[in-house]
Amino acid sequence: MKFTESLRKNRQFQEVYKTGVSRANKYLVMFVSENHQDVNYLGISVSKKVGNSVVRHRVKRLVKESYRLHEDIFNSGLNIVITARATAASIPYSKMESAVLHLGKLHNIVKPSDHE
Repeated sequence: MKFTESLRKNRQFQEVYKTGVSRANKYLVMFVSENHQDVNYLGISVSKKVGNSVVRHRVKRLVKESYRLHEDIFNSGLNIVITARATAASIPYSKMESAVLHLGKLHNIVKPSDHE
C-alpha cells in the first residue's frame, strides 16, 4: 500500500467513528472522515462475532488486499475504517473486492474510471 498508512491506535479508530460518515452493505461497514493530508489512513476491524482468530485474520487479509489492489482509484486525504460483519466470514475474495468497491462508490471516494 504505497499511498496508505495504517490506523493502529484505538484513539484513531474512535476519532473516525465519531467524526466519520458510515455506509454499509451485506458484508462490510465503512466509516470515512477527512484528514486534510495527502495520504489515506486505513483501519480494519473484525470482531470476535465474525469467527475465531484464523477466520478473522483471513477476513482482514481479504479486505486489505481488496483495498491495496484498487488504492490508486480512491481519493486521498481520508481516514477509512472498514468493519467486517459476521456474513463476511465465508465469502470468497471476489465478493469481498466488490463489497469494498461498492462502499467506496457509496461514499463517493472512488475516482471515476474508464472501465465501468
